[in-house]
Amino acid sequence: MVWNEKAECMSRDDLNELQLKKLQDVVKKAYENVPYYNKKFQNMGIFPEDIQSLEDIQKLPFTTKDDLRQVYPFGMFAVPKKDIIEVHTSSGTTGKPVVSGYTREDLDLWAEVMARGLTMMGVDDEDIIQNTHGYGLFTGGFGVHYGAQKIGSTVIPISTGQTRRQIEIMTDFGTTVMIFTPSYGLYLSEVAEEEGFDPENSQLKAIGFGAEMWTNEMRKEIEKRFGAPAFNIYGLTEIMGPGVAIECKEQNGLHVFEDHFYPEIIDTNTSQNLDAGNAGELVLTNLSRIGMPIIRFITKDITSLRYEKCDCGRSLVKMDRITGRSDDMLKVKGVAVFPSQIEKALLKIDGIEPHYQIIVTRPHNLDEMEVKVETSESLFSDEIKEMVAIRKKIANFIENEIGIRVNITLVEPKSLPRSEGKAVRVIDKRNMY
Repeated sequence: MVWNEKAECMSRDDLNELQLKKLQDVVKKAYENVPYYNKKFQNMGIFPEDIQSLEDIQKLPFTTKDDLRQVYPFGMFAVPKKDIIEVHTSSGTTGKPVVSGYTREDLDLWAEVMARGLTMMGVDDEDIIQNTHGYGLFTGGFGVHYGAQKIGSTVIPISTGQTRRQIEIMTDFGTTVMIFTPSYGLYLSEVAEEEGFDPENSQLKAIGFGAEMWTNEMRKEIEKRFGAPAFNIYGLTEIMGPGVAIECKEQNGLHVFEDHFYPEIIDTNTSQNLDAGNAGELVLTNLSRIGMPIIRFITKDITSLRYEKCDCGRSLVKMDRITGRSDDMLKVKGVAVFPSQIEKALLKIDGIEPHYQIIVTRPHNLDEMEVKVETSESLFSDEIKEMVAIRKKIANFIENEIGIRVNITLVEPKSLPRSEGKAVRVIDKRNMY
């Protein structure tokens, strides 16, 4: 286990003092070594010596994904390219990918924060971790891998895919910790059931999941199917990768490793900072990264921060579960809708599977939303009147959750696409009309 009691249980005053010193250092480094930040600071009339308190961070400019794309590929590096020993990128599905560069010290830091997070989940050097996150340019696989190795756990770097083999290896190797995205975890559980997997006889003791939105209902479903507690892991390519924040055994929010990452919550519309407990857009600043210091990155993730001390003994701030993103929010008939709201409603209903797809269209200049939902084997073979009743029930549950009526289409079991990575939940066809 990797347990840094000094950092994780530090008093708020001592932590703020450490954060200020690191913030001053990182602003100076960015100003002197990253032309993008040098130009941006000077245009705003901001200089490193202007940062005299943590509140002064609000004087600094935000960094967006578009900013990082403008300096693609290596324009955010603060060290010579020869000092960057590893690079990762985002998927690039909405434009040029964002490049993330790491020095040797950065990789050590990544391993440390991820190891500290896995330790929160109860992982130690006796564990066998089956890592289904993708390796390659995606940061997910490597972050977990580095953290597990630092603890001394045995890592099975199986990556995504080979779903039936995943179950075989989990059983044969005595896997004690599974790492997957929530949607892939649900798919794995289906295959596991077909293969005769019995959670009562499993050696699994913990599950780590992240990389996409989830609900508490989905967590409970995954825990029931695998017979092990599931812990949320948060991170993003632009800041480091997984390991920025992770849940402890209390499963009541994710601890942000504040000695290395400084979190803020801003109002999406005004960009003004919000007080603790208020939901808004998460903004993160790297305090310790050498190769690529990123300042005030707008994550677009919607959450809130809580500063009360946790029953686990850690004083690190808690970040609530991500409830949506400011950029995947759907505006349907003028109403803001997050896919997670649909999922929350669906998971309350018996007789349907937790697989769905949202399709938004605009025939005759009016928005329409269809939700395709898989039924269970037993329900699909029931009489038509049973199907009509469950469809009406789903429509009512969703309307209660989001405030608008949607069209429900029940589809047969296992007919919707499965994902080995992030699930494609929404198909918005309005721009095609």
